Amino acid sequence: MLLTSGLALVAIRTSTEFRYITIFAMIATLLITQFVAQSLTAPLDEMNHVAGSISRGDFSRRVRGADRRDELGDLASTINRMADDLEAVDRHRKELVANVSHELRTPIAALRAVLENVVDGVSEADPETMRTALKQTERLGRLVETLLDLSRLDNGVVTLRARRFEVWPYLSGILREANLAASQRGLSSTSGLHRRTDVHLHLDVSPPELTGHADAERLHQVMANLIDNAVKHSPPHGRVTVRARRGPYPDSLELEVQDEGPGIPEAERHKVFERFNRGAVPARYGPGSDGGTGLGLAIARWAVDLHGGRIGVAESSRGCRIRLTLPGSLPPCD
Repeated sequence: MLLTSGLALVAIRTSTEFRYITIFAMIATLLITQFVAQSLTAPLDEMNHVAGSISRGDFSRRVRGADRRDELGDLASTINRMADDLEAVDRHRKELVANVSHELRTPIAALRAVLENVVDGVSEADPETMRTALKQTERLGRLVETLLDLSRLDNGVVTLRARRFEVWPYLSGILREANLAASQRGLSSTSGLHRRTDVHLHLDVSPPELTGHADAERLHQVMANLIDNAVKHSPPHGRVTVRARRGPYPDSLELEVQDEGPGIPEAERHKVFERFNRGAVPARYGPGSDGGTGLGLAIARWAVDLHGGRIGVAESSRGCRIRLTLPGSLPPCD
């Protein structure tokens, strides 16, 4: 504006030819100023509209100009990243509702059918019928417990009660529970459901006097889920091996659960610990292998993360090998 005013005064006080030149320069200055102002305000207006859409729940819109190398480009990139994150959260929320509804519907429908048959006199309330109803009730209970664990995870209210324990008797107890549950009721000790009594469970602990330091309940949850998963994917008369070795720190552990099944494709390995993920591996072996809820490995990762450890799919020439590392009693920092 100051430049335009100065040019106007010059145009009034000078000769005719120079006056025209000055007026032309003044018009050009106004046009350039208008263009610069428009180039600055247009992106801000677009950002305002996109932010308004996001606040109303529409996460599909993005701000253009994120490739600009200035402050406006940085702001556009930040808004787009925020929209991406919110869109992902909204998608996961919808998937969670849909998956939970599906998981609850199946056992509820089965339980309702059994009870309706009993009430209508189609079938007798004999022990076998009641066992069928009990299985569906237990499946519902396991799913609810798993969802409660996920809720505690998200809210950060779970604390660890770590203690030192002997590894061999601890893991032997978990394997005995898995065998007993499968042989007695066709139910695993965790979130899955199978009747695999043909799979051999093998324990390999070295050295035999190995000790660890962890929350026994949470670690039990991890190992039971991993063993249950391995049994489901094992071929007929297959073998599941649970290994335990000493880690680099006092009471640290390296644990592995390996099966002889089809394994996990490398492209799917980063997804297997996501919630409700059932993977893209071939069909599970054996009767009753329904695939569970898709929450077991998510719970396992959560429990390992609580310990400050790591869990992942390790390379294996045959089958699938899940390896987890627990830090135990870490050395003091310098």
